[in-house]
Amino acid sequence: MINKVNIGGIEVIAYPSIDELISSSILTTNNVLPGVGVAINPEKIMAANNDPKVMSILQKATLRYPDGIGVSYVMQKRLGTKVARIPGCELWEQLMLRSVEQQIPVFLLGATKNTVTQTSNKLKALDVNVIGCRDGYFTDEQQATVINEIVNSGAKIVSVALGSPRQELFIFECIKRAPHTFFMGVGGTYDVYTNNVKRAPYFFRVLNLEWLFRLLSQPSRLFRQGNLLKYIYYYLTNKI
Repeated sequence: MINKVNIGGIEVIAYPSIDELISSSILTTNNVLPGVGVAINPEKIMAANNDPKVMSILQKATLRYPDGIGVSYVMQKRLGTKVARIPGCELWEQLMLRSVEQQIPVFLLGATKNTVTQTSNKLKALDVNVIGCRDGYFTDEQQATVINEIVNSGAKIVSVALGSPRQELFIFECIKRAPHTFFMGVGGTYDVYTNNVKRAPYFFRVLNLEWLFRLLSQPSRLFRQGNLLKYIYYYLTNKI
């Protein structure tokens, strides 16, 4: 039985582990379950409550998983059971490794040309069937061409690193042409995977303090972290 928790109008699915998520909601014995995977964190929930367009995008996703500790914590409190936090970068990396078993065709979109090429080469060295990659620097006028490239590639898993909500907007345009494909928004995952951006050390991750590490590393994120405080206030006052 799949448990879901409504947080601020967005139903988030509870999973015991990343492996369970992949096995039950993305990969079958010999196929890929089509759909759209979106990581849900407090920032996105607050953005959705301030912007109906963002809310609509998140509600249309077929797979909404708790990326932030603020989301998994609320889910645990409401369900009365442990809910795994699913970091998007870890989910993506495990999905790539699991795709090797069936040699599922993968397409990578986003980041700089150098970063996405590095990501592709690193995955290919692990026998991931990467059949195409492209950077994220394209205009609205070029979007149709990019979508054609993805559709014609025959990819069954497409990860999109354009930043939110641009990546989600792109995905929902692309899936109209590729309804049998699984799409996943991955934000800055390629940069982390290629070590172009340093992820929080293990100490921060195990204590669920990645947000603090990012804030210390990038003080400019302080305004964005204000949404976390707002989220906590909304939770404590039963507004989400």
